[in-house]
Amino acid sequence: MAKNKIRYLCRECGYKSPVSLGRCPNCDAWDSFGEEITEKVAGRGPRLATENRVRRLSEVPKGDTERISTSLSELDRVLGGGLVPGAVILLSGEPGVGKSTLLLQVADGAAKQGKKLLYVTGEESPAQVCLRAERLGLETKGIHVLSETELPAVLEEAKNDWDILVVDSVQTLRLPELGGAAGSPGQIRESAAMLATLAKDKGMPLFLVGHITKEGNIAGPKLLEHLVDTVLYFEGEKDRPVRILRSFKNRFGPVNELGVFEMTGEGLGEVRNPSALFLAERPHGAAGSVVTPVIEGRRPLLLEIQALVSPSPLPMPRRQTLGADPSRVSMLAAVLEKKVRLKLFDRDIFVNVAGGVKIQEPSADLAIVFAIASSCFECPLPQDLAVTGEVGLAGEIRRVGRLEDRLREASRMGFKQVCGPAAELGECASGLKMRKHGMEHVKEIFGPNPGFFRKTEGGKRDPSR
Repeated sequence: MAKNKIRYLCRECGYKSPVSLGRCPNCDAWDSFGEEITEKVAGRGPRLATENRVRRLSEVPKGDTERISTSLSELDRVLGGGLVPGAVILLSGEPGVGKSTLLLQVADGAAKQGKKLLYVTGEESPAQVCLRAERLGLETKGIHVLSETELPAVLEEAKNDWDILVVDSVQTLRLPELGGAAGSPGQIRESAAMLATLAKDKGMPLFLVGHITKEGNIAGPKLLEHLVDTVLYFEGEKDRPVRILRSFKNRFGPVNELGVFEMTGEGLGEVRNPSALFLAERPHGAAGSVVTPVIEGRRPLLLEIQALVSPSPLPMPRRQTLGADPSRVSMLAAVLEKKVRLKLFDRDIFVNVAGGVKIQEPSADLAIVFAIASSCFECPLPQDLAVTGEVGLAGEIRRVGRLEDRLREASRMGFKQVCGPAAELGECASGLKMRKHGMEHVKEIFGPNPGFFRKTEGGKRDPSR
């Protein structure tokens, strides 16, 4: 009988070796090599039932593309409107963040819609899943559970009449003929590939739960992310109830779409107004606090940026951030020193985005500059002020995308003033009842107009508006 050809792959960095090594020569990780098949025996696994011939794209049958609702509007938003038949979705996140809870609620919603969902668990027994479902107040009669770690048994059951398949998690599955322990790169890749092929052949949506490494990346070969249609990350701090679901890849919807949940005793609750949630605990009259409107996917959000500037006892002052890009914060501090002559070289600068959200767009640059200046001068900003704009290395303030959507969200939340790029603010609709402070350069922050940090007669900085 022909044998499979095997090589060894580092699960941390993907380095390939013909033999197993104790230490990876590429990333220096110990005991990180696992087996993977490079040449497979013919006839293994299901194959797509497609006709292999060249056709015009207009002649290709679209099939049933009607999306299936998950009964969770926030999850549907992130997916682009619901589940697409045959879509393979990889859900990853820190242990204990709520991945299994989210999928169990999806199973409950599918059962209420009359859909047959198979929940394959390799980490829990059926009794444990049942206890968790009862604690969440779910209807256990319509949820079907299979506790199995052998991939052939899972594939055999999945071929039956199921509408949705959930595998929690792909790292627990094992293909006996491959060899090696479950969770090795070869096992993960083969298991995910065979499940994805079956899901697309049947037109059945598939959820795969993936573990993450200590660096925060999805465990297993990088090919796993390319194999699936959608990659979702579930984020959140264990000591806080807010959970963020973000899409980093989506073939059937927008990328970087954001869903907001709140962990309660009855499971994950959907947050209909995230801006109000993120600003609920904003301190009144605190220096270094600024609100900025950002765009996450298709949704505008208001986030609070906090900055703390203090004298540093260290020869190299610290620049630490939570939720913001540390490189951009260092760049903005350098711009303030060079273009505004603001003394920051001997100060520690700490920047935090309240609520645990990570800002991934440059539109928050001007808000970070405002927050640093406010903390540096111990000068609180008006509570009804929103700030947006990108800052260049020359100190110029650049345009941001979808400014009108940002301003509408700020106006809806009661903000009466906005500071941003002058050219773009002048083009915005005048229907918004907001006082607009257009700026072209960061120097204008400290000038007479808009005068948020201009000096009073006593030499102190005091916002006049």
